[in-house]
Parts: sequence; structure tokens; C-alpha cells
Amino acid sequence: MSRDNFPPAVPELTLTQQALLHELRQNSARAVMFHQLISEKLDLNATDHKCLDFLNHSGQVTAGQLAELTGLTTGAVTSVIDRLEKAGYVVRDKDPNDRRRVVVKPAPEGATHIAPMFQSVMQSTLKILSQYNEQEMELILDFIRKCNEMTLEEMNKLKNISES
Repeated sequence: MSRDNFPPAVPELTLTQQALLHELRQNSARAVMFHQLISEKLDLNATDHKCLDFLNHSGQVTAGQLAELTGLTTGAVTSVIDRLEKAGYVVRDKDPNDRRRVVVKPAPEGATHIAPMFQSVMQSTLKILSQYNEQEMELILDFIRKCNEMTLEEMNKLKNISES
């Protein structure tokens, strides 16, 4: 398949829609490569790094909840947690509400390795956001939320496709 045919041309798109689709693909690819680089700097694989990101955002979750958040199997999540725990990024603890369950939470000392890597990108992102008024940011936020929902739906569709 030639580059000209991927993705398939959609002639009814406006030039702006075509440009947006192009930029979204570029943003997605660059985000993957950025996080791959971060992963390498942290001596993690990309999946472990992104699971750690979910944990850092959530505070503490069970392995089952992390599987739901990420779309990974519970078995894969257990392996991720084992590796993150061994590397010192997370700790397992008893669930305060149900002592039979275990929760996973970020290790405080793990954040000291991660935070500096995101300082510059956070400052750059805030600089970009400062160029938009509140109404424009609400529109951007709506678009990103819808893209995130769509991505989860597409992930679920891919999981349900049986290998031929």
C-alpha cells in the first residue's frame, strides 16, 4: 500500500478537516515517541510507564481497576505491577475498606524521578493554553474528551476482532 492511500482518501472532507486529521495523527505519533523516550529514561517499557501514569493520576487502585482503566488483561496488569513494584515506583497495600483486597499506589519516592521529566512539557502546554479564552478551551476540552471516548470504543472493537 502506498503512502498516498493511507489513510484512505475521504473526498468530502474540507481542507480544515483533512489538516486536523493529519495533525491528530502527528500528535498521536509524537506522543507515543515522547512517552517511549520517557520510558527509556525511567528504565521502564512504554506500557509500564503509561500504567504508572494512570496510577499517579488515580492515587490508588486495585489490579482489576487498573485493568479496566487501561484495557489490559488482569494477568498483564499483575505483571506490570510486579515490574513497577520491583523498580520502586509503586507499593502494594491492604485496601482500607476491605482488608482481603490489595490496592496499588504510587511510591512517593518514585515521583521524584518522574516529575522533572514533565516540568518543561507542562510549562510549554500552559503557555499554549494561555493563548485561548475560556470558551475556546471548553471547545478544545470537549473535542479531546470525545476523542478519548472514541479511542476507548475503538480499542474495544479491536479486542473483539477475532484473528483469522
